[in-house]
Amino acid sequence: MNHLLASRLFASTISVDFDATFIAQFILFTAFVLVLRPLLFDPLLKVFAERERRTDGARDKARVMDAKAGELLQRYEAELDKVRIEANQERERLRREAKEIEAKIMADARADVARILESGKGRIHTEVEQMKKEVAEAQPMHAAEIASRVLGREVGR
Repeated sequence: MNHLLASRLFASTISVDFDATFIAQFILFTAFVLVLRPLLFDPLLKVFAERERRTDGARDKARVMDAKAGELLQRYEAELDKVRIEANQERERLRREAKEIEAKIMADARADVARILESGKGRIHTEVEQMKKEVAEAQPMHAAEIASRVLGREVGR
């Protein structure tokens, strides 16, 4: 029963009358649309369309520039890798050359040391032989002198 009463209440409260005011409002609304369309709506729509076109153009340019930047970055990284490889190869070449030069210097130094040692040994041998000869020659004189001191008298030389 309540349901039937509620539906009658809603049905009785909503009433739409089509009278002259409705037609006047419709005519005014249509006139405003017809007047405002060329004065307001069309220019506003053109502004929106231009903004959209420029925004899309800017986005397209940004995409192109981003793609170019990505390409330049890839080329830069490739060149950088190439330079690193060349630098590593050059460093290794220089390291090998330095080792070869070091080995040559060490070999020359060893040869110089061996030559100096041999020269020194030869000089020492010569000097030792000279000293032996001098000692051998001075031996009788020193023996006589020692004997003279021990005996306290002059011994023949």
